[in-house]
Amino acid sequence: MTQELTIAVSKGRILKETMPLLQHAGIELIDDPKESRKLILDTNHDDVKVVVLRATDVPTFVEYGVADIGIAGKDVLMEFGGESIYEPVDLKISTCRLMTAGKPGANERKGRLKVATKFVNVAQKFFAEQGKQVEIIKLYGSMELAPIVDLADLIVDIVDTGNTLKANGLVPLDHIADISSRLIINKASMKMKHNRIQDIIEAVQAAVQ
Repeated sequence: MTQELTIAVSKGRILKETMPLLQHAGIELIDDPKESRKLILDTNHDDVKVVVLRATDVPTFVEYGVADIGIAGKDVLMEFGGESIYEPVDLKISTCRLMTAGKPGANERKGRLKVATKFVNVAQKFFAEQGKQVEIIKLYGSMELAPIVDLADLIVDIVDTGNTLKANGLVPLDHIADISSRLIINKASMKMKHNRIQDIIEAVQAAVQ
């Protein structure tokens, strides 16, 4: 009896850049994610489904075993910090940097800094390691606005080209981590469906290299 496999992928750029890697493992979407309203997409294998989610939900689906395999950005995984997930392959796609940013010299100010971010856990850990006292303000978007309107001294966010920062009079400051998308596996699935998942890991690894 074939075991069903569910793969969770986040929408947008990651999904687009993941499809060629999955094709290398013999998995192709039948449903077009741009056209289809379905949340669970069919593939060329009856027993393999792809769920398209918000990026931040992918690790949750994998941790709880709803998805056996997931593809998520390292930024999301650092913030999530789950225990029951393997991260066997760096897919080297959707690359960017996680950084602090603000007005020039903002990171050298004395006293307690206010930091706006959606990466609350990552920011707390980073500033604690620097021995800096900070107040974290959780925002979900328009991060660049926070230093402009003096809601925060700094932001912690993803920086790709840096053009949005520049356009708003801000500069990237401290480098926290290089970010790329990772293949993640639920630990129980890895035991129960080992051969099947191992084949996919090896095929995707070969595609990356």
